[in-house]
Amino acid sequence: MSEKKRIAILGGGYGGVLTAKKLAKKFKKDEEVEITLIDQNPYHTLLTELHEVAAGRVSEDAIRIDLKKIFAKRKVNVVLDEITDLDFKNNVLKSENNSYEYDYLVIGSGCKPTYFGIKGAEEFCHKLWSFEDAVALREHVLQMFRKAAKQTDKDERKKLLTFIVVGGGFTGVEMMGELGEWKERLCKEFYIGKEEVTLILADDLPKILPNFPDKLQAKTKKRLNKLGVTVLTNAGITEVTPDTATIRNNGLVSTYSVIWTAGVEGSDIIGKMDIQQKGRKRIVTNDKLQSLDYENVYVVGDNIFFIPEGEERPLPQMVENAEESAAIIAHNVYTDVKGGEKKSYKPSFHGAMVCVGGKYGVANVGAGKNFFALSGFFALFVKHFINIVYFIQVAGFNKCWSYLLHEFVYVKDNRSMVGGYFAKSSPNFWLLVLRMFVGYKWLTEGLAKLPKIIADPSKIFLIPAPVVDGATAATAVADGAKAVVENWVALPVPGFIEKIVKWSMDAFFYSGDGGYTVLATIFQTGMVIAEILVGLMLIVGLFSALASLMSIAMGIMIWTSGMAPAEMLWYIAAGIALIGGSGSTFGMDYYVLPILKKYWKSVGWVKKSYLYVD
Repeated sequence: MSEKKRIAILGGGYGGVLTAKKLAKKFKKDEEVEITLIDQNPYHTLLTELHEVAAGRVSEDAIRIDLKKIFAKRKVNVVLDEITDLDFKNNVLKSENNSYEYDYLVIGSGCKPTYFGIKGAEEFCHKLWSFEDAVALREHVLQMFRKAAKQTDKDERKKLLTFIVVGGGFTGVEMMGELGEWKERLCKEFYIGKEEVTLILADDLPKILPNFPDKLQAKTKKRLNKLGVTVLTNAGITEVTPDTATIRNNGLVSTYSVIWTAGVEGSDIIGKMDIQQKGRKRIVTNDKLQSLDYENVYVVGDNIFFIPEGEERPLPQMVENAEESAAIIAHNVYTDVKGGEKKSYKPSFHGAMVCVGGKYGVANVGAGKNFFALSGFFALFVKHFINIVYFIQVAGFNKCWSYLLHEFVYVKDNRSMVGGYFAKSSPNFWLLVLRMFVGYKWLTEGLAKLPKIIADPSKIFLIPAPVVDGATAATAVADGAKAVVENWVALPVPGFIEKIVKWSMDAFFYSGDGGYTVLATIFQTGMVIAEILVGLMLIVGLFSALASLMSIAMGIMIWTSGMAPAEMLWYIAAGIALIGGSGSTFGMDYYVLPILKKYWKSVGWVKKSYLYVD
């Protein structure tokens, strides 16, 4: 038996996670390949969403995903460790207590903030580059408001309520946009006037969002101004102390809160590597994304320094670069192991999106030379859509569902692109009466028809009579149906639906002699049993979501058959209202669903396909 090929991936960021997943898919049936992902954290952090936690828009768990969940039932070993040294010549990764041998290495250890040598910046600024940074920053902002609420000294109070974000790029604009929105709630909770809060976005460049068209820059600035933010350009930070920041051309500002988003460089481990680097500690690669020094070392995402053919600048440090480079690396590593032709990296980026708070955004998207400037709702829609596409790749339905909940359902103060329309919620116990009543109605309907089914199952009264001697189905309703509901007028059915229903009934329910088929008898019996079951399930609150869907389906079937009285409309409407967990109040769902959920999540293929919610 041949020796196993060991593939090590350093870093659980965007590039590392996607590379590992793609490699796992390529080698899923190959027992001679071992894939190991090493990271110092047990979770994958959504770095592009840090500002949402830092400004209290979403909860902490919204921006991190358990690495073991991501790779559940997949051919990837997740190792929690901090690599401190790399021996490229002997193909070994080293930590304080362990070493890991590899045949192929993918470096995706990411970046950290760079402070450009500005005095006091590293010591006294608040970072926003990790999950811990976001949580710490949120707590710091809250602490400033708590102290300000009790502070009687005007100068000290002003210092506590002054917040400076350094950097007018994507992260800086997004962070300040979130602070501008969060300010409304914070002022209300801590009894502080909005006019007392000072928000300053400072950048050394002449414009914010320099990679965006001028009109989007102008719209962004206008939105920030509307949120009470002062935007300073040509205004770099020259010094930071524990309680001041010096802004070029604007003097000294007293504050305890300087948030640094002005630039990044390679992580600490990159700086220790004996490997060719350029820029701010980025590893130089060829077009196959291999290190120029070691062919078995690949680089993914932000750590790549590569200038594509025809371009003047190296690859941008953005998520789309991580996604595209991961696919190329997975292919090239596969060819190293199995043979074949490597691919060159020819990126095709599709623009960028920036949130200015939860309600507004700007985007410059397109392909090639055709780009479109979007703002407002459409820009946010694109951003959320792109995030969903990424989450599908990483953690499927599970993460997509939780993302939608965090972004649209659990939001406060209408901080989403659709405002608070999906955020309005009420306790499920208000649905108890409706659930019991709908259940009672279905149960009595079914029980009233049950004796007729028992007496003569072949006597059809739930299906319109077949056309006889030129009579239409609408005028030839069976006597049994008239007996069930007296003095009713059927709801109108669109003509194209009538045609579809007529064709299906002719094909399955009507026999050639003007009678009914056996299938019609089975269908009618099934409908009566379903009415009784739905009624019982709603009354006892067991699988109430399923029962509600069945209620809707039965109502629609009865309507399309041309035999639905007007009251069928509220059966359908009530079924829609009851879908969302009505059985958890005084119902069996309260006891049964948690047990089934626990069992469901333990099933291997369910974990692998992420078909569950947390």
